[in-house]
Amino acid sequence: MDKAIKTITGVLSTLTDLAIHLLVAGVVIGILYNDVFGVIGNIGSAMGTIGDNGLAGLITIAVVAMWMKK
Repeated sequence: MDKAIKTITGVLSTLTDLAIHLLVAGVVIGILYNDVFGVIGNIGSAMGTIGDNGLAGLITIAVVAMWMKK
């Protein structure tokens, strides 16, 4: 059971790292080529939505930041 949990944790960690790298690549490509895929626009709209929610948005950002820190 312990081995299965370690395997699942490793796979999720790898997928998270991949998602972060793809997001960074999308931002860099967006800066260089005038936001072809809309990544920067989507990040801006997501931040706007979180900002509109006030305290709930702040709590969401804190939870995501703590999750990403692990």
